[in-house]
Amino acid sequence: MTVAAIILAPDTVAALSDADGETAIRRVIHAAWSGGALPIVVVAEDAEGKLAEAIADLPVTLTRPGADEPRGIAWFVHGQRAALAAVSETTAGLLWPYRYAWVDPETVTSLVEAHGATPGEIVRPAWSAQPGFPILVPAVFTDRLAARIALHGEEAVAALVAAGAPLRELELGDPGIVHDVAISRSALPDYQGPAHSTAGTPPEWNAELASQAERSAEPAG
Repeated sequence: MTVAAIILAPDTVAALSDADGETAIRRVIHAAWSGGALPIVVVAEDAEGKLAEAIADLPVTLTRPGADEPRGIAWFVHGQRAALAAVSETTAGLLWPYRYAWVDPETVTSLVEAHGATPGEIVRPAWSAQPGFPILVPAVFTDRLAARIALHGEEAVAALVAAGAPLRELELGDPGIVHDVAISRSALPDYQGPAHSTAGTPPEWNAELASQAERSAEPAG
């Protein structure tokens, strides 16, 4: 079992804009990696290759959606399938619009832990009772999402829940899940973190895969 980060970047220019001294897309990738998400998949058109160049040194799979795949949940489905192709043990994906660059890595870890405890549930983080991103979606719902390609991500998840998919909301005390890069990092409300563990003992699967990836990236000799 492993939880992938599926980062949606439909606007390459904005994804490469400054986010407190770092590009927004790189900041999201670092948060995902540090929090234990693996693999990390970026879905973008990137016609000029600028985004690919900007993240070439990071442990990321960049995939381009097909011409017939509308922006929205279809891109997430595309990313979920790319994640499964990269790591066959992938059992869930984080639906993560690049704009949410202030998400704390501990939030990612909490979502991964929650998936280990309740692998069949959609898990959405909350801050002060406001639901935010990234949303953890188990891979078992991929085909159902594929039937809703005309919807945007949040709308498609809501449709799943309305049709009976279980949803768990976690209060994690992270303002970055509801405040995107439209607000400066310095203007964010204080980070509080989760009041308690979301699932007890943290799972080991993502940590082991991350360790393997790091070892494979080390130069020989």
